[in-house]
Amino acid sequence: MVRDTEPELGLFEDALGLRIQGSSENHGIEQERLNNVFGARLLITSLGAAAGPAVEFLDYLAPATGRPSPPDTQANDLWHWHVTMMTADIAALETRLRAAGARFVSPGIVEMPEDALGLGRALLALSPTGHAILAFQPQQGARLSRAAGR
Repeated sequence: MVRDTEPELGLFEDALGLRIQGSSENHGIEQERLNNVFGARLLITSLGAAAGPAVEFLDYLAPATGRPSPPDTQANDLWHWHVTMMTADIAALETRLRAAGARFVSPGIVEMPEDALGLGRALLALSPTGHAILAFQPQQGARLSRAAGR
């Protein structure tokens, strides 16, 4: 869920390279049942890359009773959730995230142990409204399946 679609779009489009694939405003009894929220009215925006799964923003237009994650949220909090993305150039991604105003949870790029599932380098950053993005660059020669992400 996002508090406001526009600030999220800047980071997800400019820094992460995703593109809007569709957008709609949904409401009614089916949406209320799907979300288990009475009076739910949402702006739903789907973003995707050239391949792999998409990211969907759920922007609750009503009711406006949702609470943001606490500002001191940590990666080991029970409510923590993140989008996982794979990149061929994590240094360039770090530069774009910093330019887009992302806040970093990790100190920057972190080198992963050689036996860490083929993950070479990784970072954990927060979008303008606090959504966590875990990005990794595979180790040289690592064979990851397409299902592992892009």
